[in-house]
Amino acid sequence: MQRAVRWGTKGGLAILEYGLIAGSNFVLGFLLARWMTAEQYGAYGLGFSIFLLLSFLYQALLLEPMSVYGGSNFRENLRGYMRTSLKMHYAISAVIFVAFAIAAAVTYATGRSPALAGALAGLTVAAPCIFLFWLGRRGFYLKISPGPAAIGAVLYFVLVVGGVFVINRLHVLSSFSAFLLMGLAALACGTALMLALQRMLEPSTEVPDLRQTWTKHWSYGKWALASSIVGWIPTYLYFSVVSVFAGIAHAGELRALMNLAGPVLQTYAALSMLFLPYASRVQSKEGNAGTYALTWRMTLLFTVGAVVYWAAVIPFRGPILKLLYAGNYGSISEYLPFFALETIIWSASVGASIVLRAMESPRSIFFANTAASVITLVVGIPATKFFGLWGVVWSIILANSAALVMVIILLRRKAAETSTPHLDFAASLPLEDQI
Repeated sequence: MQRAVRWGTKGGLAILEYGLIAGSNFVLGFLLARWMTAEQYGAYGLGFSIFLLLSFLYQALLLEPMSVYGGSNFRENLRGYMRTSLKMHYAISAVIFVAFAIAAAVTYATGRSPALAGALAGLTVAAPCIFLFWLGRRGFYLKISPGPAAIGAVLYFVLVVGGVFVINRLHVLSSFSAFLLMGLAALACGTALMLALQRMLEPSTEVPDLRQTWTKHWSYGKWALASSIVGWIPTYLYFSVVSVFAGIAHAGELRALMNLAGPVLQTYAALSMLFLPYASRVQSKEGNAGTYALTWRMTLLFTVGAVVYWAAVIPFRGPILKLLYAGNYGSISEYLPFFALETIIWSASVGASIVLRAMESPRSIFFANTAASVITLVVGIPATKFFGLWGVVWSIILANSAALVMVIILLRRKAAETSTPHLDFAASLPLEDQI
């Protein structure tokens, strides 16, 4: 019971922390849409999409490997590992800083879109600050301690949402000032988190060699980066495909449909940040057998959670859609039970995906996402052309099923490599008493 309460508290804080970050972006986007001109808001939206694309580089080469190696190779020397990680942060941030600076200068020189040039200039300043904030948050997850990160998220939410009211009142709201606000808020929160992390971590025995550490990160991160890219296809490609074959209105229906899965996706993204370092610890202590046993607990948690969520939503989908969309998109109600099925199938693969990452096998995730992408390209596009939104929904179900089968097969192969002859799925995890 005590163990369940402890993990429930940590999981709740992780969900709160992730929800506040996502919520601040949602509220900011909503307010900017109300207050900005169409050109300025369009520049903000385009700039933000470019930032998200470049952020794959930072997350794949630094943050995700941190969660793996911080829970295994460097778990006894987190202070030294964070110092080396900070050096890698500076290097990656410098590359992205230069990329945004050049893009802003070229855009400004051509004179075609002053608003976009301002957005890119704002991102030049904001991106390294946002990355520092992400680094500080991830540092506390290495300690399986999301509480301080949640406090940082509260501060970030207040600074961003309160700040946008201030700059709008001062009549200086633009795509540049919006990104500058995000950067300054992230800098304040990131600095506070890094200082708190420095006080919390035990003294370092040594500082890991930068070249060797980067080699490990690159070996892992190149596959994580490739996986992120191919993982984009099975979901986000459909917006373009639907627009071409069925019209932009149906793309809006697809977006409205996907919004309803947002609580599940965001909750599991938060829990993944919490569970990945822990799974790495189990992998380090018990080997593949231990993490393979852990898979079934996480799979049960994620699958049951998705079933419970949709069981609460589907019976009341009519009133919910009316409340959310003010009477618009009522036609998507008939798709919702089948869209819920694809979400549940995806949820069943989350636990195995976390464990494969903990086993330092992002290549397996790449293969699973590639299988889903191939189905999207070979089956999904024709199905969308002939069957519209129904084709999209059933294609996503098929793609997610293929990805689930792939991660199970790949996990079983990885587990077979262990020298432990017996897998005790009911065994307790002794590391839990250390958290």
